[in-house]
Amino acid sequence: MPTDPRDEITSVTNPRVKALVALRRRRIRQDQGVTLVEGYEELDLALTAGVRPTELYVCPDLSAGDPRAVEARAAELGAAVFRLSRPAFEKAAYREGPDGWLAVVPDVETDLADLPTTGNPLFVVCGGVEKPGNLGSILRTADAAGVTAVISVDPVTDWGNPNVVRASKGAVFSVPVASCDTAAFLDWLTGRGLTVVATTPDTETYVTGLDLSGPTAVLVGSEKYGLSADLLTHADARAKLPMFGRVDSLNVAVTAAVVTYECVRQRMAADS
Repeated sequence: MPTDPRDEITSVTNPRVKALVALRRRRIRQDQGVTLVEGYEELDLALTAGVRPTELYVCPDLSAGDPRAVEARAAELGAAVFRLSRPAFEKAAYREGPDGWLAVVPDVETDLADLPTTGNPLFVVCGGVEKPGNLGSILRTADAAGVTAVISVDPVTDWGNPNVVRASKGAVFSVPVASCDTAAFLDWLTGRGLTVVATTPDTETYVTGLDLSGPTAVLVGSEKYGLSADLLTHADARAKLPMFGRVDSLNVAVTAAVVTYECVRQRMAADS
């Protein structure tokens, strides 16, 4: 198998191509402690966030140059660089219309106990959120809003899911993420001084009526079932968004964005 970046993998049955395809499966990713990042912008953000890829696959026929020298940066960090022909890369790629950049990187997840809680932290907690696209969108908001970390409670999918990475535009590498079950999360909350706010339509309190300027954990649930009874019970407050139409809820990623930026607004007002 090639180790020199000038060599090119052309066969769609090459062992490296097969290994990349296998990493689409959660069990394989978790067993190896790695995940995939595909796309030039996503890879650039990952490198900027300090990720050290182990392997980089580039397809010259698909990649439109390298203005930020991502390939050189990855190689300097110790990544083995491989060239793939277009058929081989399209076989390995998990998205339609790939741009010729694909890397294997270490698992993105942080242990719950290692999440920072000093200062004035803001956490977004996803209870049973099932769609990778929603988790990715929540991460993009978290990155933009300066959220401390995003926690997935009773996760249905893993943070290394290629569609989470894609939907987050690489923000999964810039925002600390963790996963745990409900019991572990509630235990972690003890003594951390966080105001826990559960979003739910089953309340009369609007999110704008709460003080979200201090250390806060915002809980959002799955679109089908909402938050579990255990999470709702242990919340310090329940809040909803003003809704004036016939639909009684928003997409979970939109809800998370609106509430997160209400937290940001209040914090900025408190600092002014």
